[in-house]
Amino acid sequence: MEVEDQNEAWKILIVEDDERLAGLTKEYLESNGLVVSVEGNGTNAVDRIVNEKPDLVVLDLMLPGEDGLSICRKVRPSYNGPILMLTARTDDLDQVLGLEMGADDYMSKPVRPRVLLARIRALLRRIKDVEAHADTSQSSADGEAATRLVFNNLVVDSSMREAWLDDESIDLTSAEFDLLWLLSSNAGNVLSREEIFTALRGIEYDGQDRSIDVRVSRIRPKIGDDPVHPRRIKTVRSKGYLFVKEA
Repeated sequence: MEVEDQNEAWKILIVEDDERLAGLTKEYLESNGLVVSVEGNGTNAVDRIVNEKPDLVVLDLMLPGEDGLSICRKVRPSYNGPILMLTARTDDLDQVLGLEMGADDYMSKPVRPRVLLARIRALLRRIKDVEAHADTSQSSADGEAATRLVFNNLVVDSSMREAWLDDESIDLTSAEFDLLWLLSSNAGNVLSREEIFTALRGIEYDGQDRSIDVRVSRIRPKIGDDPVHPRRIKTVRSKGYLFVKEA
C-alpha cells in the first residue's frame, strides 16, 4: 500500500482508554507514515492537547476521568487543530453535540482502520484543499489569488486563518474557519451542501450528514449574523447556502 504524506510527519494524538484498540490503531497509523501517541485518561488528555498541539486528535467519546464532549469544549479556546470524535453509539444527538462542542468529524465504532486513515488524511489535507478551491474562485485585480476578504466590518484572512468582526478577533474552530472561508470566497454564489461537503471533507455527501448545518448555525452569531433572520449567510431552500457580499 502506498504511503501518503509520509514526509509531512503528521503528529496524531489518540485519546482512547481501550489499550488494545489504541495500540492496534497506533501501529496501523504509524505503518502509514503518521507519528502517533496515545492517552488513555480524559483528564490528562486536556493538558496534552493544549500543550503538545498535535496536528490532529482522535478522541473517544466515553473516557475515564472526563468524557470526549467535555474535553472538546475545554480545549477549543486554545487548540485549533482537527478533532475526529469516535462514539460507540449511533445516536444523532451524540454526533450533533460533538460538532457543537467543536469536533470536526465523527465516526461510529467499530472503526475500520483503513476508513479511519482515510478520514484522518482528509482532515489533514482540508486546509490546503479549501484554500486551493477558494483561490480558483476569487482573484485580486492583479491576477494573484486573494488571501484577505473584506465585507464591511467583517474581515476573513486565509493566510493567517483568522477572521475579525469590528476589529475584534473571532473565535473559530479550524472547521468553522474553513467553512467561513469557503463561503465568503464564493460570495454571491449559492453553494450546495454537496459542493461544501466535498470541498471540506473530501468525500461524497450522503444526504444525511448534519455537520454543515450545525457549523453554519455556530458561525452566524460569531460574525454578527442574526440566527433567526440571517443576512450574511442565507439558507437557499432546496439548494444550499449563499454568502451575501453586501449584507
